[in-house]
Amino acid sequence: MIEYKTAGESHGKGYNVIISGIPAGLELQTSDIDFHLARRQTGYGRGARMKTIEKDHVRIISGVRWGETIGSPVSFFIENKDWENWGSIMSEKAEDRSEEFRLTKPRPGHADLPGLIKYGREDLRDVLERASARETVARVAAGSVCIKLLSELGIRIHSFTKEIGGIRGKAVRYDYDDVVKKTASSAVRCLDKEAEKEMIKAIDKAKEEGDTLGGVFTVVVWGLPPGFGSYDVWEHRLDGRFAKALMSVPAVKGVEIGRGFRMATLPGSKVHDPIYYDEKLSFYRKTNNAGGVEGGVSNGMPVFIRAAIKPIPSLMKPLKSADIKTKENTDAQIVRSDVCVVPAAGVIGEAVIAVETANAVMEKLGGDCMEDLLMNFKTYCERIREYWRPASQKNL
Repeated sequence: MIEYKTAGESHGKGYNVIISGIPAGLELQTSDIDFHLARRQTGYGRGARMKTIEKDHVRIISGVRWGETIGSPVSFFIENKDWENWGSIMSEKAEDRSEEFRLTKPRPGHADLPGLIKYGREDLRDVLERASARETVARVAAGSVCIKLLSELGIRIHSFTKEIGGIRGKAVRYDYDDVVKKTASSAVRCLDKEAEKEMIKAIDKAKEEGDTLGGVFTVVVWGLPPGFGSYDVWEHRLDGRFAKALMSVPAVKGVEIGRGFRMATLPGSKVHDPIYYDEKLSFYRKTNNAGGVEGGVSNGMPVFIRAAIKPIPSLMKPLKSADIKTKENTDAQIVRSDVCVVPAAGVIGEAVIAVETANAVMEKLGGDCMEDLLMNFKTYCERIREYWRPASQKNL
């Protein structure tokens, strides 16, 4: 079973990541991880920290020797460059305590107030430092390992921006290579160039007004055969695991698989995907409303998962709040932030979905080394060839 843990604070020394369950023999370089860390930092609407301060780079601490995993837990460290400016504020030493840096005005929509109550703290910084989405840099590092693992099996994952501030991109055909190319050339990682222009205008307007924007991103998994996940017990259901992973990402407030909420408005005859048979394709579907998962099990079609991102709660023109110390009504704390994180959130979404997909693969196929895993995957695909062939996946 693949598991990972992260530790660190937004303005602390950095983030530690430990991921276990990765088979031995997976070729892994720092560049495999740094590539995705850099993608996480891009996107129109990002703040100054991502543009001018942090240039994330991973240090592999354990679990890799001579460019290959060795079967033991893989651990990383990602340094916070901004730590140099926050040393005394985030110091572990009691003698560095200072009332000067205490934050007492909670932001609506953030973990500030509930976290302070839960842990019995008197300074909101004790909450926001860990609750900050900066923690996702560690998750992207863990997910990058799983993306590399899945790619060895021909399973590929990528995301794109579907909507920002109510501006929605048009539906297109989702070919993997085309999606990768178009998102790489888009400032907001959108496949629709006309929608991209309007999204950028909306982000500029929000910035001028001291506001923030949310939106929707889509993660697609190509090449996952049918039969991964299970309905035997509820926590094994693949769609449930995907939803849990995405809902754990800061600012995500909704998840749907396939057509999701739209299905609730349509009759069954217009929702479920008819099944066909062809000698070359075997069993296949012409539509993919289910989003590649039926009954908690992958069905061989591309997996489509969408997540709704709320506008982040750190506003330059803050909402009303109440000071936890004086109890006076006031404005919420102003904390440096981004205007829109939807493009970056898609990269984070890829990472957490990759972990869950890789976990489902390892649970079903096992293998302590890549040679065994690849052999098991090949054997399984040969067994189900009567029912599924990679060519039967439609780019829907």
